[in-house]
Amino acid sequence: MGTVMNPSSTSDLKAPQGRGRGRLQLLLILLLTIGPMILATGMYKYQFWVPDSRIYHGELIGNGQNRTDLGVQADEQRWQLLVSAPNECATDCQQLVYLARQIQIGLGRDASRASHALAVGQALASDYQAKLAREYPQLQRYPLDLSQYGRMSQGKPDAQLWIIDPHGNLVLRYDARANGKDVLNDLRQLLKLSNIG
Repeated sequence: MGTVMNPSSTSDLKAPQGRGRGRLQLLLILLLTIGPMILATGMYKYQFWVPDSRIYHGELIGNGQNRTDLGVQADEQRWQLLVSAPNECATDCQQLVYLARQIQIGLGRDASRASHALAVGQALASDYQAKLAREYPQLQRYPLDLSQYGRMSQGKPDAQLWIIDPHGNLVLRYDARANGKDVLNDLRQLLKLSNIG
């Protein structure tokens, strides 16, 4: 007569192996969910495996600075094309103001998602002020805090164009030689990827 094994003793023998498999599965699930976040954080912080090519044309402002850091106090809840000039709004500044309005119009059906604005450190000439009131009725105007602006503009006295997101974060910066088509393409891409504003 052969010996019959107790069923409870065989299940006891298999339990540690099953428990080990469950732990391994849990570890793999955690690694697959948390691992990419850890990798992305490391890539951003230590700048490794970052592709050299880029799809935007302006200078990316990716350090969390906002409109207030630029020296502009505003409460705009849409994407904004902001022209800044620490001095008077000379020819390069006026060209960027025109460009900002054209870019907003160029957005077509998405035009309502963006606004255009001007921030200057000095008072505008009376003839240009009259022109703005007449030809740019939707242009928002702000004073520019020059002490704040000097740190952000890296001492550049030229007019600059900024794309600012609906939370007030600085996204891209362009100088006075900016190509309107490139800026429009950048803004369209941002609007396409964004679900805010």
